[in-house]
Amino acid sequence: MPGQGGSAEGGPNQVEPVPWGSAEVAAEEAQPFPPPPQPHGTEQELLVITGMSGAGRSTAAHVLEDLGWYVVDNLPPLLMASLAELTGRATPVVHRLAVVVDVRGRSFFSELRQALEVAELRDTPTRLLFLDATDETLVRRFESVRRPHPLQGDGTVLDGIRRERALLANLRGTADTVLDTSRLNVHELSMKIREAFGETGGPAMRLTLMSFGFKYGLPLDADHVADVRFLPNPFWVPELRSLTGLDPSVSRYVLAQEGAAEFLRSYASTLQPVLAGYVRENKRYATIAIGCTGGKHRSVALIEELATRLRSPGVAVNTLHRDLGQE
Repeated sequence: MPGQGGSAEGGPNQVEPVPWGSAEVAAEEAQPFPPPPQPHGTEQELLVITGMSGAGRSTAAHVLEDLGWYVVDNLPPLLMASLAELTGRATPVVHRLAVVVDVRGRSFFSELRQALEVAELRDTPTRLLFLDATDETLVRRFESVRRPHPLQGDGTVLDGIRRERALLANLRGTADTVLDTSRLNVHELSMKIREAFGETGGPAMRLTLMSFGFKYGLPLDADHVADVRFLPNPFWVPELRSLTGLDPSVSRYVLAQEGAAEFLRSYASTLQPVLAGYVRENKRYATIAIGCTGGKHRSVALIEELATRLRSPGVAVNTLHRDLGQE
């Protein structure tokens, strides 16, 4: 969803105004989200995502996946009950299930109301999120990606938008949350979804700290790479050669070398504003790599020590030693 909270941006200079009026748009912008639900133990909750094509459903689905929801796109509504039952019996149980339903389902879409009634009868906590945007905004988004509206047929994009809006009018009125994405960019929309449907108290950032050996190549998925071959190599110490950076004797040796403590202190300090910026830009996953010659001694010891410095209530840290065991 490039640009503005939907699937496209840019387009004609003049478009007919939205049929439901600017006053309603302003009211929807002020509409608060319901508070995120607290964990229900073994109880499953269902979130149905729907709304106008181009209003940001794909972005919402991707954010929910990052938050740990099990997301299914374009599911026929009558299969929702079966899916909830199957995922509820899975091991481990899927507690947070999100389903994207839209006009791509064609005849299935009319069955959504019936599916919601079934979920209510099963006592499954269910919420309906409706994503919307003004006609003018949606036209610009479709024009920018040069794709037709799924309902325009032989008409124009605006014709398709009007047909879809008429089809969804009653459903919009029953939604638990209506989010107007007309003035939201992709980052702002992601933040609103996180605020509404993310678990409170979870980590804002998930880090993978990776050690590696330059002799085996650079890690392709690293966001940052540091080289610690400036430190003496324990490989040349006979009693340490067969050990790894996970052994206390190797770790003590590496951390005692001139420049090691200063490197760790400076590097951890340098990463702090970077990680904070990632969170602001909704980049919730990052990989930090430290390399030495073989990925066995220095990089391993320093990654373990860096993990203790970066790990915090807001930052979940996982260590990965890519090339340990290669030699």
